[in-house]
Amino acid sequence: MRDGAVSGYHNHGVNSGVNPGAREDLDRYLNHLARTRRLSPHTHAAYTRDLRSLVVFCDRQGRDAWSALTAHDVRGFAAACHRQGLGGKSIQRRLSAVRGLFEFLLREGLVGHNPAQDIRAPKSERKLPAVLDVDQMGRLLDVDAADPRTQTPLALRDHAFMELLYSSGLRLAELTGLDLPALDLAGGLVTVTGKGRKTRVVPVGRKAQVALHDWLAIRNTLLPPGSDELAVFVGRNGRRLSPRAVQQRLDLWARRQGLDGHVHPHRLRHSFASHLLESSGDLRAVQELLGHADISTTQIYTHLDFQHLAEVYDRAHPRAKRRK
Repeated sequence: MRDGAVSGYHNHGVNSGVNPGAREDLDRYLNHLARTRRLSPHTHAAYTRDLRSLVVFCDRQGRDAWSALTAHDVRGFAAACHRQGLGGKSIQRRLSAVRGLFEFLLREGLVGHNPAQDIRAPKSERKLPAVLDVDQMGRLLDVDAADPRTQTPLALRDHAFMELLYSSGLRLAELTGLDLPALDLAGGLVTVTGKGRKTRVVPVGRKAQVALHDWLAIRNTLLPPGSDELAVFVGRNGRRLSPRAVQQRLDLWARRQGLDGHVHPHRLRHSFASHLLESSGDLRAVQELLGHADISTTQIYTHLDFQHLAEVYDRAHPRAKRRK
């Protein structure tokens, strides 16, 4: 099957009756993605799921070759995704995966056209990211040093990673992936490996520096004898802290400090960006610090900034006060 037959490729695993040629085509494309775009395991898994969903759709529609797929079929695939409850952003990601697959098949000479080329998902309203205001961040981070619960090794670790998330705007995966050589506390800097394995150097604020110093002073008490673990943040077992553990510990501290609602690590990153933009107005600098490849991704924070300014205006301007 060098025409790329797809019938029989089901969504229950690579070996579930799939035509060997189709499996080979998809596996070669996914391997190509992992090699050339240096995708994270999470992103690679998402592409795999998205393309499996396409093959299941093709099987149901009786399309037994990649070359048989039409633009009408791809629109039907997008509609089926919508009926499954997927939002515009998720459908767009699936269509992007399909376009990428067919570009690969075109280059390999296995198809003559890309049926997904001009198909776009309906635009979905982009939600503003949830942020904590400055007072809420203070409640989360300004722990009572006289409380013994805040001075245990795990508490000092948690305080350090919370301060760092807010101080430097790290993604969760960037935080848990940090190794000791990435920290330059004397210079107040951290070298971060972000999406696509791109590195950036970001400042570490004074309070985060202090919290990290306190944590690193007792970090070795969690390591087993002879350990060569390089992770900045480790768990009780002395091994690298998992993203899930960070989420759980942050949620625990948020509740303990009296904050309502779920506080996810990414919310601290959003708060970092929003507060920095509010104070500086420098969108390009915020883009660099966040590690955004495209400034349009950063621009959503300008809406938050405008929202804040509008609220101040409504409260303060004598001609803007709304009637009750």
